[in-house]
Amino acid sequence: PSHKMNRSIPCVIILPDNYDKKAAYPVIYLLHGYGGDQNSWITIKPALNDIATRDSLIFVCPDGESSWYWDSPTDPQSQFETFVSQELTTYIDKHYATRDNRKGRAITGFSMGGHGGLWLSMRHPDIFGAGGSISGGGDIRPFPENWKMKEQLGSYDEYPERWNEYTVINQLDSLSDKQLHIVIDCGYGDFFYKVNQQLHNELLKRGIPHDYYNHPGRHTIEYCGNAIDYQIVFFNKYFDSSK
Repeated sequence: PSHKMNRSIPCVIILPDNYDKKAAYPVIYLLHGYGGDQNSWITIKPALNDIATRDSLIFVCPDGESSWYWDSPTDPQSQFETFVSQELTTYIDKHYATRDNRKGRAITGFSMGGHGGLWLSMRHPDIFGAGGSISGGGDIRPFPENWKMKEQLGSYDEYPERWNEYTVINQLDSLSDKQLHIVIDCGYGDFFYKVNQQLHNELLKRGIPHDYYNHPGRHTIEYCGNAIDYQIVFFNKYFDSSK
């Protein structure tokens, strides 16, 4: 349930086969791309259940609609920053056996969901200790006519200051050293490659630690399905180091 949107949002929740209600599992939130839904990740990575069992993890895959995981200033029915970072995390911690603090939570996603993974973790490092992006939109401003973003924010021509405010690359000044564990992956042939390279350079300029991966590949679910394996390793290292 989302109280802010006054409606319920479907989610897929993946538990280990040996799930123990008395345990305390880390949780990885997986955000889908534009045009996807809560079922996208079990299509991209059918082995998520096996991985959850192997690594003693819980995966949570919410429907983010076409929200870009913002609280839209124009649409009161699209308030997905609040939903994922506050309402959903609270619900999961209440109903499942989780490590219910930032040291037990990571968030990442593909494409629009990669933007969401960084947007939410950078703006809520008290909730998520680690954040990632696979083929994500690290800077939305070069794409003002794409993916219904102007339905969420208003047009770029009309609201340029809002587009500056709602893009990931402009959140970096709020990050302190080692505050957030960040992992970013984007293929060389991806249309988001340039903005990811710029995001990487800005993180370097500010001395913000992060892992940054590039491999041959384009903006495909095959690329994403491979990249998520590396990010799960990254998140597991974070979970183990912060026990």
